[in-house]
Amino acid sequence: MATLPEDAPATERDKSHRGNAGQFFVAGELCRRGYAAVVTLGNTPNTDILCSNRAGTRFVHIQVKTYDPRKPTCSVGVKAERTFGPNFFWVLAGIPGPGADGDFRYFVIPSAEMAQNVSAKHRRWLATPGKGGIAHKDNRVRAVSIPPFSRDYFWSVDGYEDRWDLIDTAMTCDPPIVILPADASKPT
Repeated sequence: MATLPEDAPATERDKSHRGNAGQFFVAGELCRRGYAAVVTLGNTPNTDILCSNRAGTRFVHIQVKTYDPRKPTCSVGVKAERTFGPNFFWVLAGIPGPGADGDFRYFVIPSAEMAQNVSAKHRRWLATPGKGGIAHKDNRVRAVSIPPFSRDYFWSVDGYEDRWDLIDTAMTCDPPIVILPADASKPT
């Protein structure tokens, strides 16, 4: 979690504060469900929360993206196209602002499912001509649609709301899930 200077524009500070809050709310939800959850404070690439069972024998890594629950989409970035392994999850955290009406919303998504679907939607967008038949130019923008909303070129995370059971399964599967080193998938 990067700290912004006090003279940073208010919108940047608000976004940073909302993101920080989202990570702590997700960690709190995991603790409420009986897990040990540690917010990495930006010190671990691709992992905002490291979560384990109480015995410390099973782990999952969680990437949190916080969004305004009044908005129809959540930005996830190009990182969402990467599969980190079966022990990695995305949690999209819809955190209402102070005094705002609305519930907190959590979408729990395995990284492989996020990568496959976000990548497919982005490839479809690139293959479809834009206004005036002009080809779209590739960029780093990736987002998902938050139900009940939908966007043509953003994958809808419908069906993943409050799917904490996916983390439960990763924590209890037998044999345990094994994470291979990043270079293990490269041919030798």
